[in-house]
Amino acid sequence: MAFDHNDIEIIKKEAVFKGYFRMDRYRLTHKLFDGGRSPELVREVLERGKIAAVVPYDPMRNEIILIEQFRPGAMAAGWEPWQTEIIAGVIEEGETAEAMAFRETQEECGCEASTLLHLGSYLSSPGCSSETVDVFCGRVDTSNAGGIHGAPHEGEDILVRSIPVDEAFQILESGKIKNSMTLIALQWFRNQLANINAAWLP
Repeated sequence: MAFDHNDIEIIKKEAVFKGYFRMDRYRLTHKLFDGGRSPELVREVLERGKIAAVVPYDPMRNEIILIEQFRPGAMAAGWEPWQTEIIAGVIEEGETAEAMAFRETQEECGCEASTLLHLGSYLSSPGCSSETVDVFCGRVDTSNAGGIHGAPHEGEDILVRSIPVDEAFQILESGKIKNSMTLIALQWFRNQLANINAAWLP
C-alpha cells in the first residue's frame, strides 16, 4: 500500500537474527498526529514476507477442505499444537499470490484448484511482523480429497479432511479454531458464499 515515505525517517536498519525466520531492528522516527515528530524508536520486526491462503471449496458437493498440522507457536503458548487450518504458504520471490495459491493447494491437500476468487488481504500482526496475507477461495473437486499430504523434506505432516460447509461453520462457531488466518478466511468465505455460488454454480 502506498504511503508518504517522508512521514518516516529510518535512521538505521540491521538484521539481528537469521534462521527459519529473519528479525530486523529499526531505528526510526515518524510523524505525530499533532504535526510533530516522535522521539527515536527502536523496534524489532519479524520479516515473515508475503503469504497466500486458500479455502478449497467444491460448490457442487458443498464441501470445503480443512487441514490439521503441528504448530510450534501454539505449543509454546500452551495451546493445542495440532491446529485446524486452511491451506497457506509463503509466496516465493518472483511468484504471484495466485500462483502460490494454486501450487500450495496441490501440495498440501492433493487437489487442483481450477479457479480462484480473491476474498481479501490483511496484515497478520503489524505491531511486530511484516507478514501480509492474501486470502483466496479455490474451486476444487473434493470427491477424492483426504489422507496425509505435505512435503516431508520440509517437515510437513498434514491431515486433510473434506467436510460439509455447514459443519465447517459449526466448527467456526464452536471456538475450536484458534488461529487468526483460518478464522478470518472462514468468516470472509461465509460472508461471500452467495456471490461465490452465483459465480460457480450453474
